[in-house]
Amino acid sequence: MQKVAVLGLGKVGALACQLLHDCGFAVTGFDAAPHGADLPYKVVRLDVSDHGALDAALTGFDAVLSCLPYSFNIGVAKVAHARGMHYFDLTEDVPTTKAIMEMAKTSKGLMAPQCGLAPGFVGIVGADLIAQFDECRSCRMRVGALPQHPSGLMGYSFNWSPEGVVNEYLNDCEVLEDGQIKWVSPMEWVEKIFIGGIELEAFTTSGGLGTMCETYKGRVPNMDYKTMRYPGHVKLMNFFFHELLMRERRKEAGDILVHAKPPVNDDIVYIHVAAEGKRHGRLERREFVRGLKPMEIAGKHRTAIAWTTASSVAAVLEMVRDGTLPRRGFLKQEDIPLAHFLKTTNGSRYAEA
Repeated sequence: MQKVAVLGLGKVGALACQLLHDCGFAVTGFDAAPHGADLPYKVVRLDVSDHGALDAALTGFDAVLSCLPYSFNIGVAKVAHARGMHYFDLTEDVPTTKAIMEMAKTSKGLMAPQCGLAPGFVGIVGADLIAQFDECRSCRMRVGALPQHPSGLMGYSFNWSPEGVVNEYLNDCEVLEDGQIKWVSPMEWVEKIFIGGIELEAFTTSGGLGTMCETYKGRVPNMDYKTMRYPGHVKLMNFFFHELLMRERRKEAGDILVHAKPPVNDDIVYIHVAAEGKRHGRLERREFVRGLKPMEIAGKHRTAIAWTTASSVAAVLEMVRDGTLPRRGFLKQEDIPLAHFLKTTNGSRYAEA
């Protein structure tokens, strides 16, 4: 695997191109309105909604990474599957992932969705903690991408795809409870968490567990994923989506929220993963807690959400290229060894930070 096409050159996609180029891949970036000069990789204009143009554009590539809104990913995955290419994406959308799992049953290449932060890195960490116990009774995964200096009642800035945020706030959430897979409402099960003295609230959102419920059913009785925000956020979002009925107008809801709370450069990504269980007959709790801030990469300021997401997927591509991960079928994030991930060029940023 050498030639990689990256679709969608927003902050994450453009950085993913840079990271893959820097670790030896031959990268071409595709976007509907490409911009930027003096880039070390080739950039091509492409309308991904044109299936014929997309199919032609992917000729000659070994792999494709979709950094597009989730609604485009099934179409991209179908082209990759037909061509026998490796496929990677960052989606949190559950129906999209299930469709790609079906394609993987007959794929000639590797089908690897959910390679971002959550789902993605958080599942790799969760699996590593679970493996440290002889008997694990629970695993709780929480992630929050937030402004370092929040303002207003919402305490938020849309540094991530508004389409993705609205999707995870409104779709039902898969959990393991008392050994059974269940679906629960989003923006519920609110709890208080402190990280480094900062008070946060966590609540259920869709898609963060990826395939983990099915993997750990019968092995870990209780598992859930929640998004973290500053206190008061979830109450306002429930009012906005449910009392004002903006859940019925998703596109408009995303436009309103981004207009009110545009992206910031000084963000922070909080990660809080905790597992409990028995080791050598004793009950213990293991935690992985981080507050990750922006860093400079390739001479440019990179937001925390951009570098954590792009580094995660780039590390997975490194591992596939180097033979650490399989090159065919469906890749679950929980099957990626954390120790090997952190030794890659791109995964090592998590260890350094």
